[in-house]
Amino acid sequence: MSSHHIVRDTQEPALIIANGEACSLDLLNQLLEWNPIVMVLDGALQRVLELGIKIDIVLGDFDREHHPENFLAHQNPVEIIHTPDQNKTDLEKGIDLLLSRNHKAINIIWATGRRADHTINNISNLVRYQEQATLVIYDDYSKIYCLPKKFDKWYTKGTPISLIPIGIVSGITTTGLKYNLVQDELTIGYKSGSSNEAAEDGTITITYEQGNLLMMECWDNA
Repeated sequence: MSSHHIVRDTQEPALIIANGEACSLDLLNQLLEWNPIVMVLDGALQRVLELGIKIDIVLGDFDREHHPENFLAHQNPVEIIHTPDQNKTDLEKGIDLLLSRNHKAINIIWATGRRADHTINNISNLVRYQEQATLVIYDDYSKIYCLPKKFDKWYTKGTPISLIPIGIVSGITTTGLKYNLVQDELTIGYKSGSSNEAAEDGTITITYEQGNLLMMECWDNA
């Protein structure tokens, strides 16, 4: 397993490895190449160590392992941060710490799969922190992030795209999708914009007026 570059630049995305379903080694290596800080949440520590990844920060309440330093002697220097606050999840506490250190971009992996309640909460955190940093959740099937009120990006024809509202999102207008919206409204639990796709090679535009809208760029792996 390749280790990440030894760089200390808060303008580059930090990487948080949560404790959900592991992603492919290809995706993990791609992210490690460009993330100067690697934080591991304590529940995933043993799995990450088995992959030989260089860790910068381990964070959590350590209710599973009270002496993480026993496993990390070969990793020095590594920062071990005990956060017993039960009012926030370990992922929330990890994001808070990175924000306090002026990180403006954070990539997150192993945050989906396994327990559905954890997956839903982890994805909803993208909305909570969107004004403070650029957060992106990656897994083997999707890239998930909050959309600004005006968005445009080039995609190849057939790229699966889902627009998922958090609550009610109104005034949505799109161009370049197979199924475009015109001043439409999406509501979680009632109407979402899942399983759309790029109509042709070219730029997709998305605008909306009120609410919080997630973009899920999707792909199917064999």
